[in-house]
Amino acid sequence: MNHLIAPSVLAANFRHLQADFDLVNRSEADWFHVDIMDGRFVPNISFGMDIVKTMKEMAERPLDVHLMIVEPEKYIGEFRKAGADVITVHYEACTHLHRTIQQIKESGAKAGVALNPHTPVSLLDDVLEDLDMVLIMSVNPGYGGQKFIYNSLLKIKQLRQMCIVKNLSTYIEVDGGVGLQNAEEILKAGADVLVAGSSVFHSKDPLDTISKLKALGKAEVWV
Repeated sequence: MNHLIAPSVLAANFRHLQADFDLVNRSEADWFHVDIMDGRFVPNISFGMDIVKTMKEMAERPLDVHLMIVEPEKYIGEFRKAGADVITVHYEACTHLHRTIQQIKESGAKAGVALNPHTPVSLLDDVLEDLDMVLIMSVNPGYGGQKFIYNSLLKIKQLRQMCIVKNLSTYIEVDGGVGLQNAEEILKAGADVLVAGSSVFHSKDPLDTISKLKALGKAEVWV
């Protein structure tokens, strides 16, 4: 399958958010990636449900909502109602992960689980078959504009092999420091979804950058 591009709204210009949404709507991008941060699970605060609802009204692509929050199970229903099409929670934030995954699915959203850089992919073995997507964090979550952690490539390859062994079509999403300088290598490792923030919104020509990211790695070259 062809990979997906999900520009990260965290890197958009909040003074002209409608304009940036219009730009992505005109582009070859597939999703909007929306980071929700609570100042507790990560050292930053971003958007609430009302902002997500406004984003849904502006978006002509699905909202890929990444909950970087403690006790995400308390808010899944509200974010789904606000317009989240994909809801991803952190392995590190969920005491009862399987229950939370089922809660996301019951809400009608696609279910994802994110792993911080220090968390091994092997910990997902018991729930992988229940997931629509796994998000590999290739930076420490909380802030945009960080450098890609190259050990993430090994994790992507390991996760891809786990999916192959189980005959799963689970998406592998990668978020953090993704750009034209490393996107092809990330795709070859086995990724399906590239989250690109600063590399898109801070580029001289965001539409061209998205187009170039979308054109990469058409063939499956998992190694």
